[in-house]
Amino acid sequence: MAGIVEPEIERYAEEHTTPPVELLARLAEETRATLDAPQMLTGPVEGRFLELLVHASGARRILEIGTYSGFSALSMGAALPADGSIDTCDVEPRHAQVAQRYFDESPYRDRIRFHLGPALETIARLDGPFDLVFVDADKPNYVNYYEAVVPKLADRGLIVADNTLWSGRVLDPDDDSEGTQAIRRFNDHVAADPRVTCVMLTIRDGVTLIRRND
Repeated sequence: MAGIVEPEIERYAEEHTTPPVELLARLAEETRATLDAPQMLTGPVEGRFLELLVHASGARRILEIGTYSGFSALSMGAALPADGSIDTCDVEPRHAQVAQRYFDESPYRDRIRFHLGPALETIARLDGPFDLVFVDADKPNYVNYYEAVVPKLADRGLIVADNTLWSGRVLDPDDDSEGTQAIRRFNDHVAADPRVTCVMLTIRDGVTLIRRND
C-alpha cells in the first residue's frame, strides 16, 4: 500500500523517529522477504505512533484486528504496563506462524494472545472493555468490526483505524473497487455516527482516531 505522504517527507520523518528495536527490525526484514503483501507491514513511524498512543492513554487492554506479522502488536506491547494484555487476531495461518515466533521471543510474550480465525467470531468471544482497538484487516468488514467493538470500548477508550485514506483513492471518482468503496463507506459511517468523535490523520496511509462521546 503506497503512502499518501511524499516519499522524501516520509523518509525524513522516519529518520527523525526513534528507530525500531533489533527484534522489530528483524521481523520487518523477514516480512519483506517471505510474506505476501509486505506493503501491509506497519512501518517504523506508525509503529512508534501506536506505541506512544498506548503510553499516553495508559491502555491496559488492547484488541488488534489484523495481526499480519506482528509488528504493530509488538510496537504496542512496548508501552503496555506489566498487567496489560493484547488480544490480536488474524485468519492467515502463515501470519500466525511468523507473528507467534516473534511474540515468543519478545519481553511481552505473556501479554500477547493470538487468536486464529475470523475476527468477528473472536470479538464475539471476548469480553470488554478495551482501552484501545487497532483495526487493520480486510476493508469490506471495517464497518462490521467497528459496530462490534464500539459497545466493548472503555469509557476513555480509542479505536484506531488504519488505511482510511487508501493511498488517496478515496478521492478518485473513477475508482469503484471493493476496497475503495469499503473504506469510503467506513469513513462516512464513522463521521456521521453521533455516538463518537473522530479525527482523520495523514499518517502513512491515513489513520483515524475514534472515541465514544459517553
